[in-house]
Amino acid sequence: MQITLGELASKLGLSLIGDADQVVCGLNTLKDAEAGEVSFLANSSYQSQLAGSKASAVIVAADLAEQVASNVLVSANPYLSFAQASQLFNNRPEAPAGIHPSAVVADTAEIAAGVSVAANAVIGEYCKVGSGSEIGAGVVICDHSIIGNDCQINPNVTLYHNVVLGDRVTVHSGTVIGADGFGFAPDQGRWQKICQLGGVRIGSGVEIGSNVSIDRGALGDTIIEDDVIIDNLVQIAHNVRIGKGSALAGCAGVAGSTSIGKHCTIAGGVGIAGHLEIADGVHIAAMTLISKSISDKGAYASGTAQMPMNEWRRSATRFRQLDSMAKRLQQLEKSQKR
Repeated sequence: MQITLGELASKLGLSLIGDADQVVCGLNTLKDAEAGEVSFLANSSYQSQLAGSKASAVIVAADLAEQVASNVLVSANPYLSFAQASQLFNNRPEAPAGIHPSAVVADTAEIAAGVSVAANAVIGEYCKVGSGSEIGAGVVICDHSIIGNDCQINPNVTLYHNVVLGDRVTVHSGTVIGADGFGFAPDQGRWQKICQLGGVRIGSGVEIGSNVSIDRGALGDTIIEDDVIIDNLVQIAHNVRIGKGSALAGCAGVAGSTSIGKHCTIAGGVGIAGHLEIADGVHIAAMTLISKSISDKGAYASGTAQMPMNEWRRSATRFRQLDSMAKRLQQLEKSQKR
């Protein structure tokens, strides 16, 4: 794509300082950008790279405009403007509408106009695929599942039966939605499987990364509300509910029947135990273990920050001594009161 800076500024709603006729054709970092590319500064850690950048234009906040050697696109939120610009320069190939000859589509399936079904995809009985959606190569959509409009199901995704996706949902490769939850009843040293009778319901505007597992409900559905974003390698167990606008980073895990509120952020490696309630607006820091419900919005963390190994070993020894130290302190306080 080629576009003038004047056109780009207009599309992004930004103020331009410089040559409106300058043509640009892509985005890059401050360090790696060449002439004809646009860069941005959203993190002050990279401010020192402004002066030496070869970018033809840089998206910055107004107070940094004078530090840019080239053209300037002034933004109140440079990172958001970068995200919007990336959509204009998106180089993902457009899938052609139609059903590939090697795809297997059940006679009872309903495929809307403008849908693309790629090679070796399988769409089961009584499924529905909405207009403008893309079904990638090797995707399997099992019986009675529904895909909304303008969805993007990337290669080798598997949707089990009774999975419902809203509009504009993106699912990346390797993800499995609707597999059985981890439900078993102990029986004299053996395990009796609990059949998972529910489904999965995913709202609109949701993006799901690669190799994510979202289990179906045991009774009732696992629910992901509108505008949720889920990073790669996340595990969401049966009957979990994730509120609108929340975000889960890589390798987070949510155990069964836990409810996460709206506009929460769950950082990488977080583990959340089952049957808990997490309030709206909660931020959970990386590698935190959540073992009880959170009723108030705010930031939460557990564990210890990194330190040299020898210091950590000494601290770990102290952790084990805390109980006995607390008891000795109580005895000392009692003796002083006599």
